[in-house]
Amino acid sequence: MALLVATVEILCRLHVIPVGVMIAPSQMAVELTKILVSGEFSADIISSIVNVLTSTVLSVTLGFVAGLIIYSAPGLRAALEPLLASYYAVPTFIFYPVFISLFGVGSGAIIAIAVLLAVVSMITATLNGLDRIPRVLRKTGRIYRMSRIKTAVMIELPSAAPSLFTGIKLSVAYSFIGVIASEFILSGSGVGYAIAYAYNNFETPRMYALMLLIILLVTGVNTLLNGVDRRLQSQRRR
Repeated sequence: MALLVATVEILCRLHVIPVGVMIAPSQMAVELTKILVSGEFSADIISSIVNVLTSTVLSVTLGFVAGLIIYSAPGLRAALEPLLASYYAVPTFIFYPVFISLFGVGSGAIIAIAVLLAVVSMITATLNGLDRIPRVLRKTGRIYRMSRIKTAVMIELPSAAPSLFTGIKLSVAYSFIGVIASEFILSGSGVGYAIAYAYNNFETPRMYALMLLIILLVTGVNTLLNGVDRRLQSQRRR
């Protein structure tokens, strides 16, 4: 990654990549620092983060509950699995006129699209996690005459945790994609809107600085989640 950034920096400084196309990474960093210090886009940044957090919580919660229901109903699962397998072949953004009609132009429609994009990854992860619980663990619960709730909390959820956390990671990623992309077309605020506005007004340095902000945010969140995921995986192997 460092080599790639250095290469782009050199190509930009030598004008192999024209200034109108891309500015040097160091200039992006300088421009981003100015933006953050000035607070000009603080409201947009907060709006995007709130939308991402909201859509993540909704998609994880709804996906987990839906996964439990589908898992407990084999007939329903057999009917839905082909749809779940091909879900991401359908471009979610074709539904944005429907969400505009329901929620209007703003955060409601943006969150709805992000949830629609992210929820299936959590459903799939829940099903995979429950499928991979070793039978011996459930048998142990029956031997110790544990209640259904106690078995779920003390045996099934810890065993399924790594798969469930994978679903959470994917939900976060899809929520970022859904929110930022939706802000380009459905909002008058947010980082996505600010990037689109800068692009339309030929404000290249500002546009790339905001893009760098998104990259840094996503990278930071993914690094944190990957650290938790590695810990869960190592505990499972013990």
